[in-house]
Amino acid sequence: MTTVGSGGSAAMSPRQRMIRAVLALVITLAGVLLLGVLAPANAVAWIKVLHVLAVISWMAGMLYLPRLFVYHSQATPGSETSETFKVMERKLLEYIINPAMIVTWVAGLWLAWQVFGFRGGWLHGKIALVILLSGAHGFFAGAVRRFEEDRNTRSHGFWRMMNEVPTVLMVLIVILVIVKPF
Repeated sequence: MTTVGSGGSAAMSPRQRMIRAVLALVITLAGVLLLGVLAPANAVAWIKVLHVLAVISWMAGMLYLPRLFVYHSQATPGSETSETFKVMERKLLEYIINPAMIVTWVAGLWLAWQVFGFRGGWLHGKIALVILLSGAHGFFAGAVRRFEEDRNTRSHGFWRMMNEVPTVLMVLIVILVIVKPF
């Protein structure tokens, strides 16, 4: 089933979204590998740049999406305001959060393998926290679907609390990366 979004174009089907996500992952992976082969001396610095930019983009979306849920949960289902939030949430998820997460993971795993050999307690802790952040991402993606179907049962207070989850995880991840306490 396709729906008409803003601008009058048909929204992507779940199959089209999956194809796009896989294509983006393949292109990113190919780019990382190509950089590693063509310019191994410079690859680490450039992949760190890619990783940091992807993390910033992912976190921007992860911090904003639950804030949209706070306001959306207060809108009347089916109202113009609710429909506007649906478009904003879907586009934020599809065009920013999902691709940024994929690039973050690909570049981050490449760095963990190439630079650190997957060694270090701090790195294992960071990866565990990134897995939790990815779980929050999945939870938020499910919420986007429930809001789209006017099936949200959570209060604005719940979403205010959930808005803090990515923040706490981000702070802990940054501490592990910078301080390397273990």
